[in-house]
Amino acid sequence: MIIKKFQGNTETEAILLAKDELGKEAIVTNVKVIKPKGLARLFKKPTYEITAALDETPPKTELSRRESIKAMFKDNPDIILDDGPEEKSSKEKEAVSSIEGAKQLEQRISNIATLLEKQIGSAKKEASAETKDEKADIEESKEKDRNNACLQLIKEQLLANEVDEKYISQLITEIEPTLKKDSSVENILSGIYQKIVLKLGKTEVMGVTSKKARFVFFIGPTGVGKTTTIAKLASKLKLDMKLNVALMTADTYRIAAVDQLKTYAEILQVPLKVVYSDTELKDAYEEMKSFDIVLIDTAGRSHRDKQQREDIEKLINAIPEEQRDIFLVLSITTKYKDLIRITEAYSEIAKYRLIFTKLDETDTLGNIFNVKLLTGAPLSYATFGQKVPNDIARLDAQMIAKQLLGGSD
Repeated sequence: MIIKKFQGNTETEAILLAKDELGKEAIVTNVKVIKPKGLARLFKKPTYEITAALDETPPKTELSRRESIKAMFKDNPDIILDDGPEEKSSKEKEAVSSIEGAKQLEQRISNIATLLEKQIGSAKKEASAETKDEKADIEESKEKDRNNACLQLIKEQLLANEVDEKYISQLITEIEPTLKKDSSVENILSGIYQKIVLKLGKTEVMGVTSKKARFVFFIGPTGVGKTTTIAKLASKLKLDMKLNVALMTADTYRIAAVDQLKTYAEILQVPLKVVYSDTELKDAYEEMKSFDIVLIDTAGRSHRDKQQREDIEKLINAIPEEQRDIFLVLSITTKYKDLIRITEAYSEIAKYRLIFTKLDETDTLGNIFNVKLLTGAPLSYATFGQKVPNDIARLDAQMIAKQLLGGSD
């Protein structure tokens, strides 16, 4: 056990010094207000001394962040297709659900709550020896510092998850006016949690809403996993949901791309159509109108190449708007600066929903939140491995919010 004392001009400053040296797992065991003596007390403000302790006992073996991200889908409902309008929850139910979700956050957020509550409890004992006026001033400052300290630790957690600082500032700016002076840590956490869930919004996946076939386009950069994602979805739709599925590819640029999808088509015993232009796609549309869903693979194109983007737009417009769905497939491991340019380029083509791949190759989920707020596009699926038909699931806003705040399922 390491026990050390730290001094600062404010309680928060002393806490941050302790955190910097001992780490976030340190626990504050005592807070002492040191008042200047003699005439100095008329000109100088009191300083704060905290005693912090750190247990050096090796922690129990836990899942790595990357493993926990993959494991969080284990109990996620395997809903690949919307079969009709969902019953909308009332605002009251949503609020209750959000608060319950916040209270279920795991070890890292619990540590924040424990640390801050111990600070406040110790400060109250120290303040009991002061005069009434001094006690009131200290209490007011202490409550404000507690809120700020909690928000600062939440900010650091979101930054560690690579959430863009602009969106973190938005969250804090929106939540601060709602906080009371005596807000509990749980209330602050649930407020941030609820804001994240609301901003992520409702997930939108594929749906069969009429007797007409749905033509589903998968667009995105090269190497993000479009073909494998199509294979996973086709397997779920064909084997689990017994739908009449067909595959189509316009990816005739990449070596072995057609062969890859052909292999999946043979395994699933579904037809595969290869098209080389929007004109051929119009002809294929007439042939495949009898299917429930047709999944269309497209070539990975550079978002910088205007001509290539126009080619994709022509392919999409070959299908009537009321019968098509478009999914932009992105790798979560792509740098956010590049994701900004990619999403802006594809936004010029058509409205899309978002699929994130390669969640098993990262420790952070911040890009999901960043891209959602950047584009306003609905979230849909996530993939987290190469296994077909497994390793794909519908994204869930509450699940993402827990991960962003440091929790795990």
